[in-house]
Amino acid sequence: MSIEVIYATLEKLERMHKSLLELAFKKTELIKTNNMEAIDQMLKDEQAHVAAIDKLEQQRQKTVTEYLGAKGFAPSDKTTVADVIKVADNDADKQKLEKVRSRLLLIIDDLRKQNDLNQKLVFQSLQFVNLTLDMLRPQPEQINYSGGEVRGTNIISKKTYFDSQA
Repeated sequence: MSIEVIYATLEKLERMHKSLLELAFKKTELIKTNNMEAIDQMLKDEQAHVAAIDKLEQQRQKTVTEYLGAKGFAPSDKTTVADVIKVADNDADKQKLEKVRSRLLLIIDDLRKQNDLNQKLVFQSLQFVNLTLDMLRPQPEQINYSGGEVRGTNIISKKTYFDSQA
């Protein structure tokens, strides 16, 4: 097992995460313009990206575990690229892996920030929708009953007036 296989997998992961980040930026604009049909399609595209990233991550985990096993290290559930960098044979391989690893970590951090922004924008949109609905819907204390008698828990009205100010 060579480091080239691990490196190639990391580059594929980097490309997929970049693509997912671009989708996150586009989703921000769609949220701002409230384009629900496009957001729905965007979610489907994101799910496909996440599935592909998951497969690549499983492949990366397998190749890293195999590489470390060939170097005499006991396999574990949490094998990382940092472990491979520590045991790599030459400095060129170490530098190559470190560069792609740091680029991937930066992209993942940017993606996390963009997704947080999108989540906040969606939450604000939902708050606005709820506020608008609350303004349009009459509240029970706004409904004006007059001329009624109260017997137990039932209100028997002779006349009722509906107070709407919408």
